[in-house]
Amino acid sequence: METNTKFYDIAFIGHYTKDTIVSASGIRVVDGGAFNYGANVAARMGLKVAAVTRLAEEDFHVVEKLKGLGVDVFAHISPQSTCLRLEYPTSDVDERVIYVTSSAGPFTPAEVEKIQARAIVVGASMRDEVSLQLIEELSKKKTILSADVQSFIRVNDNGKLVPKKWPERDDIFACLDILKTDAIEAGLLFGESDLYTAAQKMHDLGPKEVIITHREGLLVFADGKFYEEKFFPKEIIGRSGRGDTCIASYTAKRLSASPQEATTWAAAVTSLKMEAEGPFQRTMQEVNNLIYNKY
Repeated sequence: METNTKFYDIAFIGHYTKDTIVSASGIRVVDGGAFNYGANVAARMGLKVAAVTRLAEEDFHVVEKLKGLGVDVFAHISPQSTCLRLEYPTSDVDERVIYVTSSAGPFTPAEVEKIQARAIVVGASMRDEVSLQLIEELSKKKTILSADVQSFIRVNDNGKLVPKKWPERDDIFACLDILKTDAIEAGLLFGESDLYTAAQKMHDLGPKEVIITHREGLLVFADGKFYEEKFFPKEIIGRSGRGDTCIASYTAKRLSASPQEATTWAAAVTSLKMEAEGPFQRTMQEVNNLIYNKY
């Protein structure tokens, strides 16, 4: 056993998800999971990336793909992968119903204790994958701790993922440096349709920076200021993974750039990602070109 701890720029923690996407254009199966969407972006940005995940052996091609990009993957084999069915009943890509058919089970503190990184991004697909205890352990590390509200607000209710308030909300928020949510979740959490107020309320509970994604783009509250950018995808083919890509690209860019630059970067990366199913697979040149042309 090697005992030396490797140090990373950024680490992602979350389940692989096998996503069956059902929409007007048909049914397809996509390799999902926030850790997967995130690690793809950070690796392509040239960062030293770790990914901690749980999945079934039959889905190991995802691990191999990430290793091919230079990501160190710490994969824990479970009897089943987390399998989701995402149904988009209308042309509104924000309107979706998610069903859970199986889960790879919760992460344990032992699975994350060796990970040391400048930033750690937690992206679970539903509550109980990542416990408050695990978040508290991660927050003790010298790291920028970043997490997505969906990791905690979404509950498996008889096979359907539904948002529910959770008792540990304030304890979890208090541990975080960067918090990401979407407009719908922000409304559920604070009864606020006004995203600016919701962002400030979240910030007041602990997170230094708050990212809210919505249909048009993203809103960031950092250093007491708001930053906003629009999404400019040529067409939306890959809505699934929008938020995962956004929080990953923002957090990764924040390691070396201001909130304003990170907001613009995240908007551009997320725009390009939405043009195709699955994780972001474009070049940095394409991101820079889009920023030059649109931002």
